[in-house]
Amino acid sequence: MFTHALDRIVHESGFALLDWRSALMLVVAGVLLYLAIAKKFEPLLLLPIAFGILMANLPLGQMSSHDEGGLFYYLYMGVKLGIYPSLIFMGVGAMTDFGPLISRPSSLMLGAAAQFGIFFAFTVANLLGFTPQEASSIGIIGGADGPTAIFTTAKLAPHLLGPIAIAAYSYMALIPMIQPPIMRALTTKKEREVVMTMPRQVSKLERILFPIIVTVFVVLLLPSTAPLIGMLMLGNLFRESGVVERLNDTAQNALMNIVTIFLGLTVGATAKADTFLAVETLQVIALGLVAFAFGTVGGVLLGKLMYVLTKGKVNPLIGSAGVSAVPMAARVSQIEGQKANPGNFLLMHAMGPNVAGVIGSAVAAGILIALFGH
Repeated sequence: MFTHALDRIVHESGFALLDWRSALMLVVAGVLLYLAIAKKFEPLLLLPIAFGILMANLPLGQMSSHDEGGLFYYLYMGVKLGIYPSLIFMGVGAMTDFGPLISRPSSLMLGAAAQFGIFFAFTVANLLGFTPQEASSIGIIGGADGPTAIFTTAKLAPHLLGPIAIAAYSYMALIPMIQPPIMRALTTKKEREVVMTMPRQVSKLERILFPIIVTVFVVLLLPSTAPLIGMLMLGNLFRESGVVERLNDTAQNALMNIVTIFLGLTVGATAKADTFLAVETLQVIALGLVAFAFGTVGGVLLGKLMYVLTKGKVNPLIGSAGVSAVPMAARVSQIEGQKANPGNFLLMHAMGPNVAGVIGSAVAAGILIALFGH
């Protein structure tokens, strides 16, 4: 009797159904957990994403985001409906100082130029046979903005959500490795040595009006950007108004942390072995790197043009910060500038294109959703 019961438990357990594909996904989850914990690569999102992958690929656990009736199925509604990315944008807005962008509006052009990678990768993905919806979702990785990538993919190509989210956050974490070689290859030492004059002081009135004006203009132009741009600017208005400190603190901390947990877990739980282990997943990851690299190229090349037009007053390195990984990309510009000239201080100047990139990636997403959304 005991032997029969033990045999039944073994054959009805998850161990009996653990095939090589599921085992490989558990290894993938383990590698991502290692990168998040040991290497500290975007741990706030990479850790819950990795654990979501782990849970989704344990046989009989019913913890995939697509297992109807399970915990992650209901939590995933926040991704599917665009709720989590929008709430994260509110937190980002509450933490972001748009002062450098307001003081130097030309930074907006650098942020726009850095979105070149999105449309370049979109074109390449289209040529490789991906649908316009899939190509849009792949291209948006080039914006270096995880929530925007998730928001776009959930609307256009939800079956690619797992690999695109992992690629987007992995490349964001690898910015200090990916961008510097491109920046050095495209600029001369003389250009990297340029010391820029400090931007002007921005008034409180300008800071308050900025999120209101941007919301009205961008949402009227591209209504599909309303959830992202609207919540980004609401968070920034919390910050700049100075009258809702409790809301500002909640948006930056408690709410942001809660939503990050739900977002990471449920996105990771979409990466089931049967969908993730495919040739197209490798193509997505490779094209994501192409998108990211060409985003950096676009920003730096426009920075070089501005260097010429201003007769050497703009350091082209700040163009690379036009990808919207705030503030990591701006720090890379600062580090590379100081390597060329120890007395250089580019961080404040690079923050202008960096925060412009946040707006730029949301606008690019809005264009793609408007063109190819169902």
